[in-house]
Amino acid sequence: MDPAADCGRGCAHHGALSTRENDQECRRQRARDRCQGQATAVSAPPLPTTHIAEIAPSAADEPWLVRSLWPASAVGLIGVPPKCAKTWLALDLALSVASNTPCLGTLTVESPGPVLIYLAEDSLQSARARVDGISRHRGLDLRRADLHLITSPSLRLDQEFDKQRLAATVAAIRPRLLLLDPFVRLHRSDENDSGAISAILADLRTLQRTFDVAVLLVHHSRKNGRGPQGYALRGSGDLYAWGDAYAYLSRRDSSFKLSLEHRSRPAIDPLALRLVSRSDGSATHLEIDGDKCQSPAASLESLA
Repeated sequence: MDPAADCGRGCAHHGALSTRENDQECRRQRARDRCQGQATAVSAPPLPTTHIAEIAPSAADEPWLVRSLWPASAVGLIGVPPKCAKTWLALDLALSVASNTPCLGTLTVESPGPVLIYLAEDSLQSARARVDGISRHRGLDLRRADLHLITSPSLRLDQEFDKQRLAATVAAIRPRLLLLDPFVRLHRSDENDSGAISAILADLRTLQRTFDVAVLLVHHSRKNGRGPQGYALRGSGDLYAWGDAYAYLSRRDSSFKLSLEHRSRPAIDPLALRLVSRSDGSATHLEIDGDKCQSPAASLESLA
């Protein structure tokens, strides 16, 4: 077939072109024709747009959920090796937001409100006992905390029906914080499959934007990770690319080290934490161990 006739162009246009150039031009023209045909066939309305100058600038001091620890409406992870008090930290943060009491006894809650939790590895009684211990330490009546626990025996973020139920629950409670612990129990995808993991994370980002809710996943890191701690998170690199905020816990003798990383603001120096109880074993909670805090010169890259 004559290439010029095939693309609908006159021979005068193609006469000066080589056969190879002629074929390339024909293919480009056919691609343009297909795009025009697809655009004509699409009946959906165009995506909303706005001129960038019409967008209100960010406040000089953007709001925090908990000052210095977690930005308001941020998505991210607590990344920890096994047995490093991950759920204790997550529940301390959750109870603080739900009760408007300082996190870890020190960090101010700036955006208090309802909190929605799903704990895949704890029974309902175990979850109650943990939160009750933190509440007793604070002298807090647990009934005053706006804390809600999803009681379903399973929750799958890779199943459409469960995603719809989670969205409906968030819509009903309108939490300031959604806590999901741990990520590995919330799906059956291959953690290293970037396509599957990014799809789950994209759905959580949509949930965050739709309901203006902070989303906190608890996730495991490799025991012997090297380099910046975000790269030590187990599974797909999308887990590190996705978040606005990250909290990393690691064990140091009888204490834990908490390191923070934020996408758009500087992080405070690492904190040393201890898991402590009363003499009778009650009121278990994390507290900041001021004697073991890292020096101001410590950087996230040096903590791996």
